[in-house]
Amino acid sequence: MKNSKGFSFIPLMAIIMMSICSVFSAKAQYAQIASKLPELISPALSGSMNYKGFVEATGTVGVGSNRVNFFGVSTSQGFQYASWFFMGAGIGVDVANASGVDNEPLFGVGRPNASSTRAMIPLFSDFRFNIGQGGGPSFFIDIKAGAAWIIGGNLLVRDGVVSNSTKFLLRPSIGVRIPTNANNPKQAVNIGVTYQLLTANNSWDYWNNYYDTTLSSFGATVSYEW
Repeated sequence: MKNSKGFSFIPLMAIIMMSICSVFSAKAQYAQIASKLPELISPALSGSMNYKGFVEATGTVGVGSNRVNFFGVSTSQGFQYASWFFMGAGIGVDVANASGVDNEPLFGVGRPNASSTRAMIPLFSDFRFNIGQGGGPSFFIDIKAGAAWIIGGNLLVRDGVVSNSTKFLLRPSIGVRIPTNANNPKQAVNIGVTYQLLTANNSWDYWNNYYDTTLSSFGATVSYEW
């Protein structure tokens, strides 16, 4: 199926569906979202909405006991179902760095394949709501929910080691949307503030006691949409 510009929706929808299904299988929290997907995807199959893409840079600073800072880039691809609502799927690459942690063993306890700096791959569904559109600057609310994986080994934090197992990711953002092309309202720059939540299961401390922890961080995000 193609739009007036010859863009094929079917291959893109296949990619989006594969990404969403991969994320949903990671955590039971996605059950409610998955139940709503058929009614959201049906307009895409009928060709009644427009394709839209985003590229985004995000930086956050960790808070709490285990402070982990993140900087990353991501892209979201999906459809504008209405002037106020976008839904798609995305993937990114982040660098995670634990604040104030070195890579030396503590009390003679080994840290198998652990480092205070690791790469992380997030895979997520993206829901964006536009508020007060009128041709000029407006506001947006963006919610990314999915899963993330630490790449290359385990992440060393202050209280112990965070494993590279699947983690639940939630990243809500609010900010301002600024159009950049008077002749094409789809093009805009978005500037906002964001919060990132990661649940880290199967972690362990320096005495090999297993525990669950949460990595929280606050920061800023800048994106371009087309």
